[in-house]
Amino acid sequence: MRSELVHRALSKVANPQILINVVSKRVRQLGLGYRPMITVSPRMTFMDVALHEIADGKLGYEVLGGGAEVPAAKPARKTRAKKSA
Repeated sequence: MRSELVHRALSKVANPQILINVVSKRVRQLGLGYRPMITVSPRMTFMDVALHEIADGKLGYEVLGGGAEVPAAKPARKTRAKKSA
């Protein structure tokens, strides 16, 4: 059943990496005591609840930054120790 739930959630969130981030953030919230937005059965885990919320359209996400590319950071330049004469 969980694989079906993941496929339903992926139909709402096209990118699997974004889905992982949304689910993990929601699992963290549920663990801190936030209330679920669906009716929960006793055997459901926080991950099941988060996936159901996404698949049912009750939980969404927003991409910030407007798609602007962030330049990659350059690695720090290594310096050599000077030899003493």
